[in-house]
Parts: sequence; structure tokens; C-alpha cells
Amino acid sequence: MKRPKKLSAAFVKTVKRPGRYGDGRGGFGLSLLVKPTTTGRLSKTWSQRLRIHGHPVNVGLGAYPVVTLAEAREKALKNRRTVAQGRDPRSGGTPTFAEAIETVIAIHRPSWRSGSRYEAQWRGTLRRYAVPRFGDKRVNEITTADVMRALLADDFWNQKRVTARVVRQRIGAVMKWAVAQGYREDNPAGDAISAALPKNGVRVRHQRALPHGDVAAALERVRASEALPSTKLALEMLVLTACRSGEVRMARWPEFDLESAVWTIPEDRTKSAREHRVPLSSGALKVLDQAKAIGNGDGLVFPGRRMRPLGDATMSLLLRRFGIPCVPHGMRSSFRDWCSETGVRREVAEAALAHVVKNKVEAAYARSDLLESRREVMERWSEYLRKEPGNPPLIPDDRSW
Repeated sequence: MKRPKKLSAAFVKTVKRPGRYGDGRGGFGLSLLVKPTTTGRLSKTWSQRLRIHGHPVNVGLGAYPVVTLAEAREKALKNRRTVAQGRDPRSGGTPTFAEAIETVIAIHRPSWRSGSRYEAQWRGTLRRYAVPRFGDKRVNEITTADVMRALLADDFWNQKRVTARVVRQRIGAVMKWAVAQGYREDNPAGDAISAALPKNGVRVRHQRALPHGDVAAALERVRASEALPSTKLALEMLVLTACRSGEVRMARWPEFDLESAVWTIPEDRTKSAREHRVPLSSGALKVLDQAKAIGNGDGLVFPGRRMRPLGDATMSLLLRRFGIPCVPHGMRSSFRDWCSETGVRREVAEAALAHVVKNKVEAAYARSDLLESRREVMERWSEYLRKEPGNPPLIPDDRSW
């Protein structure tokens, strides 16, 4: 019988010559293996040649006539689709932990703020601390012992307690997804290991911040540097508005109402996922005038090279380069300390930092964003930063703001 270019139901039924017969182009690696048995009969079995995670493998699809040609082709197509999704069809569709990470990240991605580093942080921490330990295991095979080994390896839990807790939470998120999908019934990173992990705490290390009396001098040092003008202006805007780095780096001109001196940060770029209005002081308006002079007044307010957003670490590197012992987020702490020492009401200071009121009862009544009260505070802060470095704080007589 002549070897066909493509299998047919009639050929599969009548072929008697031992050998392997492929289903031709478009057959997704499907072939029929015909070979004699010890009883003198012929066996006809289906197999598929696939490349899984870079390695060529043969996957069995059953025996003829239990599995017909049409059914074998259907299985071959399904397997090829599974491989295209980065999964192994031999596992019955159960993904590995490494594969599940990508699925969970894709689920959470729409809820993360534009420009945030959540995706990179999720992937980075799990690939560093979890994937080397059990990333190639199916999610239904991972045990509490696997998670414990990952958290205790190299004294990780004791030496980097905050990071270790984040890793545990993210492992737990992947495992909860696996539970929801029916791959397993428990979360091995949950309560089962709480009692077994060491309890001795490690002192929380807050982000480095400057005493508020040193902020003006730091800004002077930055202004005098030869750094990219938009980077210097972005840092000054961050200090003057007490906003977060991502909010400043991703700021766009349409968000600013210069006539009303208000910057409205959209909810998709705030940590609280709520729109935040920022009153612009005279110092902040001056920064915007300078930014408009070096840009085109359209798109990003503080563009980096090639008109792309400034990198997440750009301002941190700028501070480090000039020996300023602080990180950008620490400037918010400097502002908050200044507020405390100059009599700014707590609710006004917290609103300026866009902190969410955690007490539900208090939050139910705190409907105002205190914009006008904050406007006076931010102007005072701007005036304070214009004072000569080393001068005593400017404490107004009227502390009602």
C-alpha cells in the first residue's frame, strides 16, 4: 500500500505494513504507529511529536480503533493549543507554579495603576525566591514543606522579614487561584505554616528621609547639578506637592488647571484608586512654567530622553549621585514632620498626602478633601523651602490651617 501524504480513515483501517505514518502538513505532529504484537496481530497507536519547554517529546493519544482518526486529530489540535499557551498537555492541563504566576499576574494587571511596578515586583520576587524551589511543580503537587523551604532558605524569613512576608502573600495568591480553579483544595502558604515560622520580629526599616530643615539645601544642590532638567524639575515638583514618585513622573499637561492652580491626578494613577486634587503653590506653578519652557506643553510634563516617562529609579539615582541621604518617597515624610512641628491639623496633613481614612466611621463623615485648607499649607511649605538653608522653621502665628 502506497504511503499517503495525509492520513485517511480508510487507510488507517486497512494498513497492515508496520511503520510510522504521519498526518502530513497541518497534522500538528500526529502520526499512526503500526507494529506487530507478540500474538502476531497488529497494534495501531496514535502519537504526537511536540516541543514542550524547548524539548522534543512524543505524547501518546491512545490506540485505534478506540480512538478514531478524527478524535486523534482533535486531541492533537488541543495539545498544540495547550503548548502555545505555555503549558504541558501531559499534565492534564494542570499548570506549573511558574505558569500559574503569569496567569495570576494577567488577572490582576487591569487593577494595577498605569506606570506602577506591581507586575515587575510580583514577577521578580516570585522568580527569585519561589520559582527556583518549586516553580516546575504542578500547583496541585506543592506542599507546605515546599513553601517553608523557600521562606527559610538562606535565613530569608529572619533576614528579610518584610520581603519574605510579601513573597508568602504572593505565593498564597497563586495558590488561592489554584483552589478557585479546582486544581487543589488548600493553600499551602496559608495558616498551616503560620505556627511553624519564627516569630521573633525584625525591626521595620522605614524609607530614608531628610529632616525637613535640610530639604531646601538638598533642592539647591540638585538645582545646581548638570542633571537632565526635567528630572530636576520633577524632583522639585515631588517635594513641593508631597506627591508620590509615579504620580509626578507620569503627570500629563491635561491634568493641570493652571488658572485655578489645581492638579487633578486621575484615580488610575493614585495608590488609593481615588481622584486626588493637589493645590498648586506659587513654587509649584513656577516649576510648571519652567517645565513648559523646556517642553512643548503637551503630553508628559516631565519627559525623559526620547520623550518617554522618567524611569522609576531616576530620582533616587539623582539623590544618591549628589550624596543626599534620602529617597524620593522620604520627602513625603519630611513634609509630614514639618506639618507636625508647625501645628498643621492632622486631617489636613493626611489629606495632603492622599492618605485614606482607615476608620470606617470617620471616613463616612470625612467627605471633604479640604482643598482650600491644603492650599494654604502647601503655600507655607513652598515659602519654607525658599528660606535660606539652616534658618529656623517658619511657624506662623495663626495655626488654624
